[in-house]
Amino acid sequence: MHNQPSGAAFDVVLLLHVACVVVGSVTIATAAATARRLGRLARTTAPLPETLQRYFRPGVNWAGRTIYGIPVFGFALLGMSKGAYAVTDVWVLLGLVLFVAVALLAECVLWPAERRVQVVVQRCAQEGVDGVSAEQRPIDALGSHAEVMERAAIVALVLLVAATVVMVAQP
Repeated sequence: MHNQPSGAAFDVVLLLHVACVVVGSVTIATAAATARRLGRLARTTAPLPETLQRYFRPGVNWAGRTIYGIPVFGFALLGMSKGAYAVTDVWVLLGLVLFVAVALLAECVLWPAERRVQVVVQRCAQEGVDGVSAEQRPIDALGSHAEVMERAAIVALVLLVAATVVMVAQP
């Protein structure tokens, strides 16, 4: 057993690493919940609430990008551990593989679906079609993009939780 690394700098980097995990997890969980709500509303003629329109306003989901701090601070922790931990440790490699899966899922599925939802929601808001009949509303596009977004977010969240368990347990 190696000595546990210590010191103020290590603790600060560890807190930043954990903060990125927490913020990323909360952001992804929020994306899943919001996409689910939007998917349910897309099947009705109810107007889209202002909160959903605000959530899906165009732009990059910068809060979600905090997940990229996870490996950055993780590698910093490895470097600061004075040999207590190494990239070749099984738990580190497993955590890295899980992170790569989360990042690929987010970049290739979750965030593109979120951008597609933003476009449709923005179009609905501009054209004032929130309260019109289901035949006139782009429900198919909105519902299918929201469903993809929800599923991708759920899988990403499960992977993040699995990576967190691996990091804490250090098997």
